[in-house]
Amino acid sequence: MEDSLLCAEMDIEEGCHRDSRRMQGCWDHIVFRSIISVMNSGLGKQLGFDDLLLLPTDMDPSTCHKKLLSCWQHQHSNSSSNASLFRAIFSAYGWPYLRLGLLKVFNDFIGFAGPLLLNKLIRFLQQGSGNLDGYVLAISLGLVSVVKSFSDTQYTFHLSKLKLKLRSSIMTVIYHKCLSVSIAERSKFSEGEIQTFMSIDADRTVNLCNSFHDMWTLPIQIGVALYLLYTQVKLAFTAGLAITILLIPVNKWISELIASATEKMMKQKDERIRRTGELLAHIRTLKMYSWESLFSSWLMDTRSLEVKHLATRKYLDAWCVFFWATTPTLFSLCTFGLFTLMGHQLDAAMVFTCLALFNNLISPLNSFPWVINGLIDAFISSRRLSRFLCCSEQKPELERKAKFQPSFSNEKYDLVSNDMVVVMHDASCAWSSDNEDQNLVLNHVTLSLPKGLLVAVVGEVGSGKSSLLNSILGEMRLVFGSIYSSGSVAYAPQVPWILSGTIRDNILFGKNLDSQRYADVLEACALDVDISLMAGHDLAYIGEKGTNLSGGQRARLALARAMYQDSDVYLLDDILSAVDAHVAKWILQNAILGPLVEHKTRILCTHNVQAISSADMIAVMERGHVKWVGNSSDLAVSAYSGFASVNDFDASYIHSKLYSTNTSNMDKQSPLLENNTLDVPLEAQDIIEAEQRKEGKVELIVYKKYAGFAGWFISVVILLSAILMQASRNGNDLWLSYWVDTTGISQGKHSTSFYLLVLCIFCIINSSLTLVRAFSFAFGGLKAAVQVHNTLLNKVINAPAQFFDQTPGGRILNRFSSDLYTIDDSLPFILNILLANFVGLLGIAVVLSYVQVFFLLLLFPFWYIYSKLQFFYRSTSRELRRLDSVSRSPIYASFTETLDGSSTIRAFNSEDYFLARFTELVAQYQRTSYSELIASLWLSLRLQLLAASIISFIAVMAIIGSHGSLPISFGTPGLVGLALSYAAPIVSLLGSFLTSFTETEKEMVSMERALQYIDVPQEELRQYLNSSWPFQGVVEFQNVTMKYIPSLPAALNDITFTIAGGTQVGIVGRTGAGKSSVLNSLFRLTPICGGRILVDGLNIVDIPVRDLRARLAVVPQSPFLFQASLRDNLDPLRMSNDAKIWDVLEKCHVKEEVEVAGGLEAKVKEAGTSFSVGQRQLLCLARALLKSSKVLCLDECTANVDAQTASILQKTISTECQGMTVITIAHRISTVLNMDNVFVLNQGTLVEEGNPNALLQDEYSIFSSFAKASTM
Repeated sequence: MEDSLLCAEMDIEEGCHRDSRRMQGCWDHIVFRSIISVMNSGLGKQLGFDDLLLLPTDMDPSTCHKKLLSCWQHQHSNSSSNASLFRAIFSAYGWPYLRLGLLKVFNDFIGFAGPLLLNKLIRFLQQGSGNLDGYVLAISLGLVSVVKSFSDTQYTFHLSKLKLKLRSSIMTVIYHKCLSVSIAERSKFSEGEIQTFMSIDADRTVNLCNSFHDMWTLPIQIGVALYLLYTQVKLAFTAGLAITILLIPVNKWISELIASATEKMMKQKDERIRRTGELLAHIRTLKMYSWESLFSSWLMDTRSLEVKHLATRKYLDAWCVFFWATTPTLFSLCTFGLFTLMGHQLDAAMVFTCLALFNNLISPLNSFPWVINGLIDAFISSRRLSRFLCCSEQKPELERKAKFQPSFSNEKYDLVSNDMVVVMHDASCAWSSDNEDQNLVLNHVTLSLPKGLLVAVVGEVGSGKSSLLNSILGEMRLVFGSIYSSGSVAYAPQVPWILSGTIRDNILFGKNLDSQRYADVLEACALDVDISLMAGHDLAYIGEKGTNLSGGQRARLALARAMYQDSDVYLLDDILSAVDAHVAKWILQNAILGPLVEHKTRILCTHNVQAISSADMIAVMERGHVKWVGNSSDLAVSAYSGFASVNDFDASYIHSKLYSTNTSNMDKQSPLLENNTLDVPLEAQDIIEAEQRKEGKVELIVYKKYAGFAGWFISVVILLSAILMQASRNGNDLWLSYWVDTTGISQGKHSTSFYLLVLCIFCIINSSLTLVRAFSFAFGGLKAAVQVHNTLLNKVINAPAQFFDQTPGGRILNRFSSDLYTIDDSLPFILNILLANFVGLLGIAVVLSYVQVFFLLLLFPFWYIYSKLQFFYRSTSRELRRLDSVSRSPIYASFTETLDGSSTIRAFNSEDYFLARFTELVAQYQRTSYSELIASLWLSLRLQLLAASIISFIAVMAIIGSHGSLPISFGTPGLVGLALSYAAPIVSLLGSFLTSFTETEKEMVSMERALQYIDVPQEELRQYLNSSWPFQGVVEFQNVTMKYIPSLPAALNDITFTIAGGTQVGIVGRTGAGKSSVLNSLFRLTPICGGRILVDGLNIVDIPVRDLRARLAVVPQSPFLFQASLRDNLDPLRMSNDAKIWDVLEKCHVKEEVEVAGGLEAKVKEAGTSFSVGQRQLLCLARALLKSSKVLCLDECTANVDAQTASILQKTISTECQGMTVITIAHRISTVLNMDNVFVLNQGTLVEEGNPNALLQDEYSIFSSFAKASTM
């Protein structure tokens, strides 16, 4: 019995504990206690991601993603043509959002209790009765404020939490879409546009949450306020209302103009970000061409258009600000003016209740245009996103048919699918997504590829080899016919796509590590030696787009990734062209023909002779048709001349030279060569600098610099007009209280019209000062935006090449997109609010101290608490904002990277892995935002409670004063009313002052980040040089040593050689031997650390760097075309006439392709995708020949061209370049056989030089061993 009683007691106790714990938890939640631990850490140290609050389970990005995605898919399946993202969002988050509306209404209504209690309190003071009612009223005033502060913060908390959920779901849905939309389908949108979807449209759509509730609660608030005004001043309120209502259509008209200006501005902004992205992606090449200033001037043209629309927007905003700020004074003037003219007496209770109601009314009236704007923005953005999300996705099924034609029957499929891997039947494909542009790249191709064979796809440049692979992958639009493929696919693209991450991440690509296979793959791809030389081995970090790997290493890494996958079909696009002959032979024997993929189907696009001769089946392509299919023994007889000529150098001659030596020891030699001739690539550990975060508060110098950019004179004008404006507003109110009191005592010393006239004068002064302030702010903000962008662009463009190697492009682009958007738009806006709040607070403090002396007693303790609170908050808030910026960069970087590599990701079927990676980044970003939110609410709640105590204090003191029990009388009801009507808005003013202050600090972080890059080191740009230099083109290297990073081994090691003027020399060597480093040092992309380089006797260090590059011609390793007309691509400086250009195009064998594309005015697509890689190389060669410089440098410029075209080009170069010095870096031995001289490099040292033919005869020379490998 006792036991059971005891148990019962314990249960009750435990229950009590649980309840109290729950109560405690609930209370902590309401007062936001959870953030205190973060704030304590923030005081002591720089915050890291581990210090942040954990996300609540319902905010996990993957949950949010699934929720929105399923709603969108439901939408899309119901009405695919007009599916709307807005409706999908509503079905995902609509109900909890609507429930929040109830809380908002409650919150708004509590706001009206204040003015009503104030009215009662002043009436009580006027009657001067002695009972306790006064105290009750005074305390209720305080309590109402307390309740309002709790309901306010709770509403904000739940709304913001919902916004965060929505933001993460929109971001992940956009990302998911990018992963699943084929390249052809995506071509409707430019890359800049897709990046804007993620960076700006997503945020704007999320802002819908704020605007939507405001849209229906604001009219209710306005209605209630008007009714209460009517009870005070009868119909006189219509005068004030009339003015306000007249301003509404004006505001609406202005907001429509703003919306159209914004849309135009966004268009230009997309274009500017696309151009900036293009500029940053190809900055090394642009520096070699010395085109940076040309590109930046094009970019500035786009920017000036953007600024034109921004200016329209800013000045319209200034009118908006002017109308809002003058509304309160106009309102009171008209209402009280009409009221007295109607013959009524003003009394204190009525006047100050009305003033308090005006305050309640002004805020909703003011914010209404903004709400409409926010809604318009959100709808525009959600429509843009819907259009993107409606793109048809790539189907994972094996069989794809064009929409409109009978395909061949199914029995035939079954027949085919057993032993065929790919069957194309009469397939025609195009790269664009719209039906109008029927530019067929593949034309009625019929092809069947059996399982388990090595298929070589050969053909001239631009014959459609890469397109064939892409059509099998489903990246192109199938216009006609059908394509069937079976089994899993691995893909190595022609331009390797490298992830920023470790080498191991790149090869595993989301798969688990199988050490044995991993080691075999590395060995087969000849990567084991390269990796063993890197610091950190296969965990070495690779920079963006593989910046710190040589071209050959990138190609082998992409191949290793494909081989590791163990797929059924391998699509390999021209992977042998980027590596030299030895490595190519090794890869062919051990990887492509090796045991790892022996019985798999391998489809290889190639120009490599050995690969073609070892293929089981060969498909010859010409202009988008498959011209011939057969095996290699029949090929020589067939029409493909490129093979028949065996690389077009005298085969019999080389064979007779080489086969006298024993070939069997050649095989043993190949891997051995591998070991001793590898250049150490840039070490990955310290290549990418971690993104800097400043610590502590934003320094004063940043504000000074900003004011400097805006102009000091304007800054002073703004400050003065703001202070005088506030003074005139306070004068207006003091005059009112004086008027009320004089009419109360005696029947007025002056006539009513005199009081009204003075009120009018105050009103006019106030309005004109407001106008000055609004316009000077708009002007200053614009000037600063223009100056910051121009300075930033100039400094970044003139930075040395190393800066770009160490800084990921995404990080620089972030400065030009989101940080500049802040400086253009939100920074001036928030500064304006900050200034208004500051002078407003100053005005209130002055008036309160004048009216109620005891307020001064409260001022100091109050200020002390306030400064403590804000110090505690600000140190953390700044850190959180910086973490926020730092956690945002990887999201955009990862997004940009995925855009580039989406076809590779789809080929490997790794969408889920990448989505998970992205979701992790978003979760990190969510955590910082969530912590930021809780911190700001923690502060807001405490500030509002502080203000509530001020109101109670003033009210209670007024009651005590009215009993006459205090030594100092508090004077008239008029002044008390003024004091209380000033104390009421103190809550919102203090809150918004601190919020706008911390916001300004946060927005200033963007300015600070821009300044970081304004201080980057610069290349010197002195201008003086003889116009005809170089005269002969003699190039001398004297003991040149070069390192990419001081801590790394030298890429060139004490190299000395001389190239006589007008001769043609070849530089050969294994992948990574330092061949491209010779050009890097000649073009001064990387400074040399020892020795000197002379061109025509001039030390190149003494020549202005842009002039030096402008006088040398180059064809870079990766061909570069940009989005503009073809003419601009070939001759952007407009130095040559059309005839000359056509002549050069003919010599470079791309005249026909250019004519097909539409002549010189044809538009080149982004990154030149309208041409094949080989055609791009030919166009770059044409560009170099047009420059007609004395020194021409060719970096592997025929690597992606078939042998026949290559040999024709060799002849072109040798005839066209008579008298020019030509330096050719080559992998193909045939390229250098006819040169005057050849240099063999190995690990950055010159190991052999001489006439190529003489070296060939010497069977022990290194050069002859290269030649041997290339013909095996």
